[in-house]
Amino acid sequence: MNEQQIIELVNKCEDKCKDEFKKIDELEFMYSNKVLNAFQDNKVSEACFSTTTGYGYNDLGRDTLESIYKDLFGAEDAIVRNQFISGSHALAKTFFALLRPSDKLVYISGTPYDTLHEVIGIKDNNSSLKSFGVEYDEIDLIDDDFNYKAIEDYIKNNKVKVMAIQRSKGYSTRLSLTIDKVEKVVELIKSINKDIIIMVDNCYCEFTEEKNPIEVGCDVVVGSLIKNLGGGIAPNGAYVVGRHDLIELVGESLTLPGEGKEVGPTLGINKQFYQGLFLAPSVVASSLKTAVLTACVLEELGYNVSPKYNDPRPDIVQNIIFNDPDLLIKYVQGIQSGSPVDAHATPIPWDMPGYTDQVIMAAGCFTQGSSIELSCDGPIRPPYIAYQQGSLTYTYGKLGLIKAILKLRG
Repeated sequence: MNEQQIIELVNKCEDKCKDEFKKIDELEFMYSNKVLNAFQDNKVSEACFSTTTGYGYNDLGRDTLESIYKDLFGAEDAIVRNQFISGSHALAKTFFALLRPSDKLVYISGTPYDTLHEVIGIKDNNSSLKSFGVEYDEIDLIDDDFNYKAIEDYIKNNKVKVMAIQRSKGYSTRLSLTIDKVEKVVELIKSINKDIIIMVDNCYCEFTEEKNPIEVGCDVVVGSLIKNLGGGIAPNGAYVVGRHDLIELVGESLTLPGEGKEVGPTLGINKQFYQGLFLAPSVVASSLKTAVLTACVLEELGYNVSPKYNDPRPDIVQNIIFNDPDLLIKYVQGIQSGSPVDAHATPIPWDMPGYTDQVIMAAGCFTQGSSIELSCDGPIRPPYIAYQQGSLTYTYGKLGLIKAILKLRG
């Protein structure tokens, strides 16, 4: 295919996606209104963009931002910090905050994302939860839904401290978990044992559906700021929202007992965190539209995609199943060629810390590893899936897709 043929195909698919785009526009309006109200209700002022150093006592911007996050999620408390390096780091700190020796952690969404394997102790590490005496188990999904019977039996026969849910699919072939499914399993767990802490990895899922996990009864929710809620502006960081007592523990795990959330200098980051959150509804909408268009075009070209262009979308991730390592590599290289940064570079598979298989990553981003910007990656293992996500604007996502198809089929 030449470039003109590809553009014609993309434009044809774009017209086919109009109904899905309208739904996304309505969601963007809802969340934009919610964010604007939260800013106004918390009296955001220019003083919130100031900075602190050292211990970071009495940081107005930090404390106001955390109040905004609390309101947006309908949570009792929140911690939003640049001291969190990533979403995985925030998840790790939350695990270590909530769990003690002989406590049990159970993932009810199957095996979690690769970067958590050494955190938990699925893969041996002397700093893992397992090395501190925390027990771990997991319950696989059935037909892309929770195994409700197995979860019920497990709770009745085991003492469980934390049940964890990873909503996004990670490097797996399953579907990401909708908020309706999360709500149903939360009701089941709480009906049997209300004391179990339900913790959710919400990475990639913010502002993609009308409800969030706190609103359906989850106790603590974790996400990254170089994904959805950073809006492509935040250069690092993560958030944890939830019950006040649990957030207090997370604060003391991140800093130190006795000081917790009271310390933590912002070092000039506040304005970027505020701007990123303000833009997040629009950027997430652009990412969703790019994913919808990608699914439609790649399916027209004969590739298997998940989700389909008109399927429900609980996150911003689009799978393209190539069943061929060479096609996966070509597509990822094509996404890189459509990037604003390092478009001249050619990504190749390599050994990456925290991953078992070699991984190829296209991330021509302004922020290293930012997957709210147009990016694409995948492990070099069958069935050779490209995991594409993000795009700061829909138009740039469309252009990136054209470049990728040109590399794949040109």
